[in-house]
Amino acid sequence: MAHPSEIELLGRLIGFNTVSSRSNLDIVDFIKTYLAGFGVESVIIPDATGTKANLFATIGPADRPGYVLSGHTDVVPVDGQDWSRDPFDMWRDGDRLHGRGTCDMKGFLACMLACVPAMLKEPLAAPVHLAFSYDEEVGCLGVYDIVSHMTKTLPPQLAVFVGEPTGMGVVGGHKGSTGLLTRVTGKACHSSRPDLGVNAIFHAQDLIGELRGYAAELRAAPEAGSPFELPYTTVSVGVIQGGTARNAIPGDCAFQWDIRATRGGVVEALVERFRAFAEEKVVPAMKEGFAGSAVSTSFAYDVPPLVPDAGSHAETLAKRFAGRNEVTTVNYGSEAGIFQAAGMPTVVCGPGRDSEAHITDEWISVEQLERCVGFIDRLIDHARHA
Repeated sequence: MAHPSEIELLGRLIGFNTVSSRSNLDIVDFIKTYLAGFGVESVIIPDATGTKANLFATIGPADRPGYVLSGHTDVVPVDGQDWSRDPFDMWRDGDRLHGRGTCDMKGFLACMLACVPAMLKEPLAAPVHLAFSYDEEVGCLGVYDIVSHMTKTLPPQLAVFVGEPTGMGVVGGHKGSTGLLTRVTGKACHSSRPDLGVNAIFHAQDLIGELRGYAAELRAAPEAGSPFELPYTTVSVGVIQGGTARNAIPGDCAFQWDIRATRGGVVEALVERFRAFAEEKVVPAMKEGFAGSAVSTSFAYDVPPLVPDAGSHAETLAKRFAGRNEVTTVNYGSEAGIFQAAGMPTVVCGPGRDSEAHITDEWISVEQLERCVGFIDRLIDHARHA
């Protein structure tokens, strides 16, 4: 009996609406059932709410060091995009397969699953682990528990391949991704008597101006020898919320900001500097009008960078399996830095291109899926003779 192809499996995976704000349990159950059909057991690692879960499976001798294929099950929203068809019902147009998540990154998940029969055809000398995570798109939240499970139950792994869309090129480094939330608490009053209140938006403006200064300062001092297209850490503000009416002094304001760090230690230094500015310059001025004024900053997520590690086992194998001679870097973050921080040699290599992801009528080419299957087939052959 023929096994489902990567295209058929991708169609099934696209059918699950796994936007990060929703549960992913249905797609996890599908993957678990699919693997069980081949006699492969899965470990389900739920989140604290029980509405989301990671899935981890091992094929081959688990007591030996091996290789990890890792991808996330969640996708970004389709809100505000004018799709030509249902984004959760995959359709084909020539060589292109369209649907939310086809490129980022259910295409890689489909290739992983399509290659399971090949992994079982003959015994593997080194295991291949399959890792499926939740909530990557909102801060790589789920993968931490996968890494914890691995470090507690398995020997150190030889290499991790994270299948974010790279056009099947080998990415050996990326920036970190840190999301922060700053809340400004002032005192509300009628806009005709601003002297009776503390305008939280005005003071938030001072704080945002400070962040804008950091961004300009970093941009003006690019790092010599940096491997990144933008050779400096970036700082930006993405969301501002505050106030209730035009004729009311706002008592509250909050803004979400982002740091894309080139290396470790940068985030901590910037956040400490920002907190010191708030406490020394902004809060005292606010307290003159209202003693209960405050500024607080918290981390929404803090994903470490993938530090370039030239000549690592992961890089060497990925170049061989992908048929590439070069290793590049990207400005976005991924789960790869988390695996690396846990001591596992890691690269990013997957089908599709980031320009094809997150867009209206998102797509991936059949050719890219075929290249990915070839990559995994070569990994399997290597694991069989390791």
